Amino acid sequence: MPKMDQRVEMGSVETRAEGEELVIAARGDWTLPAVPDLDPRMAAIKPQGASRAKLDLTGISTIDSAGAWLISRTRASLEKAGLKVTTEAAAPAHEALIDKIVEMGVPPPAKRVGHHYLIEIVGGIGNGLFHAGKQARDLLDFFGAVVIGFFRQFVQPRRIRFISLIAQIEQTGLNAMPIIGLISFLIGVVLAYQGYDQLRAFGGQIFTVNLVGISVLREMGILLTAIIVAGRTGSSFTAQIGTMQVNEEVDALRTLGLDPLDVLVLPRVTALMIALPLLTFYSDMCALLGGGVACVLLLDMTPSQYLTQLSHAVTLQHFLVGMVKAPIFALLISMVGCFEGLRVTGSAESVGQLTTQSVVESLFLVIVFDAMFSVLFSFLRI
Repeated sequence: MPKMDQRVEMGSVETRAEGEELVIAARGDWTLPAVPDLDPRMAAIKPQGASRAKLDLTGISTIDSAGAWLISRTRASLEKAGLKVTTEAAAPAHEALIDKIVEMGVPPPAKRVGHHYLIEIVGGIGNGLFHAGKQARDLLDFFGAVVIGFFRQFVQPRRIRFISLIAQIEQTGLNAMPIIGLISFLIGVVLAYQGYDQLRAFGGQIFTVNLVGISVLREMGILLTAIIVAGRTGSSFTAQIGTMQVNEEVDALRTLGLDPLDVLVLPRVTALMIALPLLTFYSDMCALLGGGVACVLLLDMTPSQYLTQLSHAVTLQHFLVGMVKAPIFALLISMVGCFEGLRVTGSAESVGQLTTQSVVESLFLVIVFDAMFSVLFSFLRI
């Protein structure tokens, strides 16, 4: 019978019939680079009426797991077809590798897949948008649950946990005062120096007081406070509740018939909605104090002159514009922190990932809502 395959280069195979025996002779290097060419050839081998088959591996010079898998697959296919298969004079190392592949049941080598970077980028963007949409939907659903929880507490005041509420106010408000006061004071100094340098070119140094007062009361005071609280308090909410999830304490609460929303979420949300406006007022005063110290040094004015100029520059409206944002930002930060904490699964890695995610989401929502407030106040000429 003529040879079916005459290729004798690296990784070649030829078959021939010797009576009722089918001889499969392998030659060259049977390694991974040769697999794409050898795979269809080995798969095309048929019994052709033979009752026996012999794998002649004497011509193989080098073999790896990919080549061994091809040989073991062919042997299994022929045995399944009813042929008695023998292996002739394989090198001991080659035969041991083939036997090991058969024993372990190694899957076929993975095909090389080309990278389409543009498609991968578009796919990544799509996955990100899908994840963001799902996250927004879940967060909105959690917001609805928080609103219902507040309504239940309003109807049934006995649900309010005053001890937890007071403890959370201390942790989120009182304990945050040193860092917020220091940063706000320094920001006031920075605003005064930056404003003085810019206004000096126009001879309007006195309006540095106006710049400090209006920017602090309308934007910088609440924004800085919200950012610090998001990084400090929002992350702690996620870590605390997440650790309770890992330790199955939240499940224990449900087993006892207690609603985790009432026990863990609402006290934290309420406490931050009380503490953040107070922290914002404290931040405003510290920033104005820092700006006042800088103005006294830069403009050679007395503290009373600074206060007089400040009273002419700012109004109650400027103060209220900043303060009205505080409860909204507090709700966003506390809600996101608790939401991500309840999403923690049973691993420490999940706690770290979702704590980071809660800070990022809180900061993003604070900036977005601050921009919306700015557009709204500008439209209303407030």
